[in-house]
Amino acid sequence: MRCPTTRACFVSIRSFSSSNLLPVLAGHEPNDLLNEVRLLSSRGQLHQALSLFYNSSPELHSLQTYATLFNECARHGYLQQGLRLHHFMLAHFPSCTSDLFVTNHLINMYSKCGYLQYAHQLFDAMPKRNVVSWTALVSGYAQCGRGVESFRLFSDMLAERDCRPNDFAFTSVLSSCDYLCGKQLHALVLKMGLGASVYVTNSLITMYSKSYKVEEAWTLFKSLSCWSLVSWNSMIAGFQLAKLGMHAVGVFVKMHHEGIGFNRATLLSVFSSLCGSHGIDINLGLKFCFQVYCLSVKTGFISEVEVATAFLKAYSELGGDVSEFYHLFLETSCQDIIFWTSMITALAEPDPAKAFFLYRRLLREGLTPDLYTFSIVLKACAGFVTEQHALAIHSQVIKAGFKDETVLRNALIHAYARCGSIALSKKVFEEMGCHDLVSWNSMLKAYGLHGKAKEALQLFPQMDIKPDTATFVALLSACSHCGMVEEGLRIFDSMFKDHGIIPQLDHYACMVDILGRAGRIVEAEELIRRMPMEPDSVVWSALLGSCRKHGETQLAKTAVSKLKQMEPENSLGYVQMSNIYSSGGRFNEAGTIRKEMDGSGVRKEPGLSWIEVGNQVHEFASGGRHHPQREAICTKLQGLIGQLKEIGYVPEISLALHDIEEEHKQEQLFHHSEKMALVFAVMNEGKLHGGGNVIRIMKNIRICVDCHNFMKLASGFLQKEIIVRDSNRFHHFKDSICSCNDYW
Repeated sequence: MRCPTTRACFVSIRSFSSSNLLPVLAGHEPNDLLNEVRLLSSRGQLHQALSLFYNSSPELHSLQTYATLFNECARHGYLQQGLRLHHFMLAHFPSCTSDLFVTNHLINMYSKCGYLQYAHQLFDAMPKRNVVSWTALVSGYAQCGRGVESFRLFSDMLAERDCRPNDFAFTSVLSSCDYLCGKQLHALVLKMGLGASVYVTNSLITMYSKSYKVEEAWTLFKSLSCWSLVSWNSMIAGFQLAKLGMHAVGVFVKMHHEGIGFNRATLLSVFSSLCGSHGIDINLGLKFCFQVYCLSVKTGFISEVEVATAFLKAYSELGGDVSEFYHLFLETSCQDIIFWTSMITALAEPDPAKAFFLYRRLLREGLTPDLYTFSIVLKACAGFVTEQHALAIHSQVIKAGFKDETVLRNALIHAYARCGSIALSKKVFEEMGCHDLVSWNSMLKAYGLHGKAKEALQLFPQMDIKPDTATFVALLSACSHCGMVEEGLRIFDSMFKDHGIIPQLDHYACMVDILGRAGRIVEAEELIRRMPMEPDSVVWSALLGSCRKHGETQLAKTAVSKLKQMEPENSLGYVQMSNIYSSGGRFNEAGTIRKEMDGSGVRKEPGLSWIEVGNQVHEFASGGRHHPQREAICTKLQGLIGQLKEIGYVPEISLALHDIEEEHKQEQLFHHSEKMALVFAVMNEGKLHGGGNVIRIMKNIRICVDCHNFMKLASGFLQKEIIVRDSNRFHHFKDSICSCNDYW
């Protein structure tokens, strides 16, 4: 109902409190309406401002009032309200359409809301434009990531008479342009005398950084006569984008020493720069991360969820103590779903059990998991031995109404596959109404992980979406696990020829593995020589593994030398070389390698296995050390070994790594962690998930030949399926046969 304008007095908007009643105006002049609209807008009450406007007399509607409301719609991204207001204006105030001031606000609103086609139509229909008109549209295209159109519009603007671009026009077009266009704009900035503008210079720094021309950004930063906080933040963010974390740290230290204050954006960039950057010393990174954390505590910024989340992510990626995460979590006053999820994210891979515990506590606190929380919890579930946790989360996903969310279905495919249930992964995939690229890649990877290369190759032609680099890594890995050399070569050759994808390091590593495993080591070495980029540690590790399998000592030395240069603290090169010498009976050389490894302070990762009995995960090291039932397990194991020997088990004593008596070599092999885990599962058959017909074991390193032979015979003798997940793949042992067909 429209408010009567003839009333002598009106109730002031300041005394209006009921949300069920329409606000009424305190005066009947246009400026009164404008002032009340501005007041409501400043309070964030745009809906009430619009309601007041629509229920007032059209005689009170001024150009400034329309402009104010269009500006607020733009600021909040309220496209529908803006459209309605525009239609209302056309019906009640058609002369506004030719007004430059109002039309500029309309262009700005539609641009900010991403409705660029209509914004451009309004722009083209304008009889006269000014710098605001051009800048609004240039900014709109830039904010929507359409840098080419933004740059083209900016260029057209330069041809207009009396339309000199201002600082904001430059900062807008620079935010989305590429390096070549940015260089041209930089030259124009200098020509027009805008080089001293802090805003423009900060935008240039960001442009160069995004273009990975961080040296030019740094030169520009140093040329500034004075630096604002935005300048410092831009440079820190620039180094972070270029993955030069220590440079970002250096800028922050310099900034702090000069007494420059920092803000939330500074901390977010600094913490982010410590994640995934090149050349960061882990210990130094951890120390600095904790120091910045202390500064954020001192200034109170750590209480902001985004800052605490960024710290957690950085600290976890640097290998910080997870118990300290929990301590921080309890100290933070605002524990919303985002922060809970960040805590779970930090623990999902290094400690899935603690991540799952936090998830259960989140539910007890009465918080509602969102889509991202579920996806992270499912990532944690992928680290468990069995699929029971993933099944429980799957049921909660359905109950929460997210069952058709592609992101979660993709996470389920991954979780079920990593827990050993390729059947459940396939079921989720086939029930999906629509597959995105991640869906296809996840299923292809799942097949490869379980040694089902044929199924992967049959699925690939069914893809109704363009494959990417990850697709071919999944396909080549599947071929590698199954020894499908010719198929692997064909897929590798087709990448660029049929799909326009240039092979990257991961693809070459797969091909080296495919050729090397098949004994075609000369071809693998030649492929490394022909690589268009420097081979990384993964490529050399693949070659070294092939040398280990086929006894190629000389080439193995080359691979080990490269690995030592690239990753001096990695034990792989030392261990593999020692194994090659030991397998050939050259125990003196093997001992020399071990001494060199000890002298360098390098430690071998111990072989561990895990098995889930009841609701408890049991960990086994070689020999069953530290397990409370070690003696009973060893006694049972000795009995099983004797029974398996009667049906053909012969210990692979050549795998023992020391020049010792044969009896002691056998004892070494008998106490490998996966054998201990198997026996413990048999001893607790009734407590196993699924009734005990399937025994699932997870292992942190590659299963050895002796344990592989042992598991094959044990599966037939015990009449059980034994699923072993090692560091490379799954082995499904059943009826004395392994799914890998002894090729791994």
